[in-house]
Amino acid sequence: MSAQVKRSDSAGPPRAVGEGPGMPFHDPDGAHYLTYPDPVDFVAGGGPAALTEALAERSAAAPLALHVQPPGSPPACRTPDRRKAEPYLSRLDREMVLVSRLFQQPPPPVQRLHWGGDVAAGLSLGQMGDLFDRLDARFGLSGARERDFSVEISPREADVFTLRHLQALGFNRLSLGVQELDLRVQKAIGRVQPRVLTESLVDEAERLGFHSLNLDLVVGLPLQTPASFAETLDQVMAMAPARITLHRYARLPPHSRPRRAVRAEDLPDAATRLAILDNGREQLIGAGYVPIGLDHFARPGDSLALALGEGRLARDLQGYTPHPRCDQIGLGVAAISRVGDTCVRNVESLADYAAALDASRLACAGGIRLGSADRLRRDAIEALACRRELDLAALSRAHGRDATRVLADALARLKPLCQGGLLERHGACLSVTPDGVRHLAHLLAAFTPGGTSFS
Repeated sequence: MSAQVKRSDSAGPPRAVGEGPGMPFHDPDGAHYLTYPDPVDFVAGGGPAALTEALAERSAAAPLALHVQPPGSPPACRTPDRRKAEPYLSRLDREMVLVSRLFQQPPPPVQRLHWGGDVAAGLSLGQMGDLFDRLDARFGLSGARERDFSVEISPREADVFTLRHLQALGFNRLSLGVQELDLRVQKAIGRVQPRVLTESLVDEAERLGFHSLNLDLVVGLPLQTPASFAETLDQVMAMAPARITLHRYARLPPHSRPRRAVRAEDLPDAATRLAILDNGREQLIGAGYVPIGLDHFARPGDSLALALGEGRLARDLQGYTPHPRCDQIGLGVAAISRVGDTCVRNVESLADYAAALDASRLACAGGIRLGSADRLRRDAIEALACRRELDLAALSRAHGRDATRVLADALARLKPLCQGGLLERHGACLSVTPDGVRHLAHLLAAFTPGGTSFS
């Protein structure tokens, strides 16, 4: 995703502003449920100690995933002049060294790697290769066929040579931040990119063997209408990507906005946004895409759809995944790490990140270690998000605690959603209905401690 829009990761409790099945609904993004507890609840200043302790306790044989925030990922790191990326890359390497020293024994070769943000906007091809080599030297990257190395890029900042270079490095999965194809909308957000740019990258990605190609679209952009977005979806589906994700537009703070300011009067109102979203969902499902959840869609033969059908779908810090949960190390500004039951977040400003690494300190800002109740709540959220059902009796046995009692607040907030047709309860088992899949974020919001009731 570009710096002009961001995933709405702080939607908060839903408020009634539109119409849904049986009761009014607002449609939050739900991306903030990728991490439980929410990073805002992490204990300030406790990050370095928490990460050090967690890595000391982990099994040496446990698999490890890496998530890197290169220059251009968070708005604070955007470096249009790629020469200015060098200091950031040097500090990234310093962070790799500090983190790698915390392992009691070298971890097995990394089979899951993700580069977030718009890599091509911040790095030259040579810098990409240098970063990849440094990651390999510090952690050991797998060359196995079953590895999952993914990267996010913008069609405006990349070309076929970029894809060929990434493929040669070892990346085999790609996400393109398309956002919109309607020219009027593109001009309104200062992001003009002819459709042919995206089509050429999609064709080249297929030729190079990238699998599970994902195209990111954004709902709620200025001048967007249900009709214009339907046309964009038709054009995108004609490219036949394996996955399509619908994100919500969220205005960035003033210091992070691009030069071309978005006019508030051009933004669609709440009812129009809901219409765009609902129509888009129906259009995708009608074309044969499987709704994975939280407005992620996949073709029936894609690994996400297969994992959903086989009951092994999971979530990591980047979203849905067909792979089992594993420890993840985040590197770079605002990156999040999850090791065992410990979550840690890096500082969010480039200046703070630089100051920490220049002093040879970990750049962690805060962290938290989940207690038994938090672990149970986390697993309940994942059960609904990934398997669309929650067996309270099985959850109680797995955690040695009464899940009904621990989740009493959430179950009370879910009651009106059951009455609204999003959820069915039969004894200790809760099942998400087809309408509930469309509004999954509402169900997950009920598990936020102190969340808002829907009655």
